[in-house]
Amino acid sequence: MFDKILIANRGEIALRVIRACREMGIQSVAVHSTADADAMHVRMADESVCIGPPSGTHSYLSIPAIISACEITGAQAIHPGYGFLSENANFVQIVEDHGLTFIGPTAEHIRVMGDKITAKDTMKDLGVPCVPGSDGGVPDLETAKKIGEDIGYPVIIKATAGGGGRGMKVAQTAADMEQAFMTARAEGKAAFGNDEVYIEKYLTTPRHIEIQVFGDGKGKAVHLGERDCSLQRRHQKVFEEAPGPCITPEERARIGKTCAEAVAKINYIGAGTIEFLYEKGEFYFIEMNTRLQVEHPVTESIFGVDLVREQIRVAEGLPMSFSQDDLEINGHSIEVRINAEKLPNFSPCPGRITQYHAPGGLGVRIDSALYDGYSIPPYYDSLIGKLIVHGRDRPEALARLSRALGELIVDGVDTTVPLFHALLEEKDIHTGEYNIHWLEHWLETNLGNA
Repeated sequence: MFDKILIANRGEIALRVIRACREMGIQSVAVHSTADADAMHVRMADESVCIGPPSGTHSYLSIPAIISACEITGAQAIHPGYGFLSENANFVQIVEDHGLTFIGPTAEHIRVMGDKITAKDTMKDLGVPCVPGSDGGVPDLETAKKIGEDIGYPVIIKATAGGGGRGMKVAQTAADMEQAFMTARAEGKAAFGNDEVYIEKYLTTPRHIEIQVFGDGKGKAVHLGERDCSLQRRHQKVFEEAPGPCITPEERARIGKTCAEAVAKINYIGAGTIEFLYEKGEFYFIEMNTRLQVEHPVTESIFGVDLVREQIRVAEGLPMSFSQDDLEINGHSIEVRINAEKLPNFSPCPGRITQYHAPGGLGVRIDSALYDGYSIPPYYDSLIGKLIVHGRDRPEALARLSRALGELIVDGVDTTVPLFHALLEEKDIHTGEYNIHWLEHWLETNLGNA
C-alpha cells in the first residue's frame, strides 16, 4: 500500500485527489508555484512543496522539480490529475525510472493514444468503429484533395498532435481545401511543433459521446456508460451529462462492450475515456484520453463509484473493486463548468474573490478550490469550479441544477454562471435536442459571440 502520494497538479482536481487519499488513509503531498502558495490544495494537503515560479512551464510542467519533490517528501507515487503532465509519456517513463509509481496508464499506452493517427489505427485493429478518412498522415495538398473527393465533403483536417480545438479546420467544399489544409498544418506546427495532419469525414449534426472505461492492467476492463458532452464552445466542453439523453440501453451496451473489450486486449490500466462522434445511431471514434476527465463526477454520481480511489487501488496492484455486472445506472447527473470569464467574449477574469458561497442540498456537489479572499491567478486555466447535480431522472437533475445555480455566489470576478441560467431557459436543453454545433449557434444568436 502507498503511504504517501504526490499530486502533480493544482486547483479543484488536486483537492479531489487529496480527499480520496484522506479517505484511504494515505498521506498527500501538494506541489505549488509561488503564485499558488495560498491555494486551497496547498492548505488541505498533509505536506506541500514549492516547485517554481508562476509560469506553468517552470513549475507544474517541470519534471525535475516534481521528481525532486517526491524525493524530498518520500512520496511513493504520483497522481497527475488532468492537464499538465497527465498525458506526457516521457514523464511517466521518468517517474518509473526513479522507482516511483505513476497513477495512470503506461507510457506506451499514453504514447500510442497521444498520436491521433496511431490511436485511430490501433482502435480499428481492436474493433472500435472509426470515422472514414485518410490512412495516416496526409503529406501534401494534392493528396488531401484526392481524399476529399473519395470520402466526400465536408471534411475536417486535424493536426496529428492536436488538442483543444487547435489545428482543426473544416473544408465544406473542394474550393475550401487549400486554405483549410495549410491553416491546420500551420496551427499544428505553431502549437505542437508538428505540422502533420490527417483528414476525416465531417459529420454535420453529431453529438459528442464518450465512454468511460477502466482497466486493471491485467486483461480485465469494464465500461461505466457514456457521457454526453455535446454542448461545446470552440471545441471546449461546458455542459456534460450522464447518461446521454439520446443513447438507448441497447446502444450503450453495444458500444460499451466494444470499448471495454478493446482496452482489455491491450492490458490498459486505470481510467480512460474513448470519445466518439455519434450520428444516426452510429459511433465514430475520434480520440482516447488516457487520464481522468474533468467531467468524471457525473459518472461517479450515476454509478456510485470513486474513480480516483479506484485509480489508486489498481496502481497498487489491487483488483478492481467492481465488475461489469455490479455497475448499474442510478438516475441522471449533469455537470457545468464554472469559469472565471467575462461574457460575452469569454475573456479570462482573474481577481480576488470577495464572497463565495457553495450551494448544497440533496444531490448537489461542487468541486472547487475557491474560498473567501482567494485571488485567482492569471497564469492558468480559467476553470474555477464544477457544479454537479444528481437526480432520479433528467428533469429532476435539470431542476436541481437551476436551484443550485441560484444558490451559488461568486463575487469579485465575472463567471460563466449567467450562461447556464440562460441555457436552462431553452427548450432544446430540456428536451435534450442538441448537437456539437448547437451552443455556438446559440451564442451567435444570443450573445453575438461564438
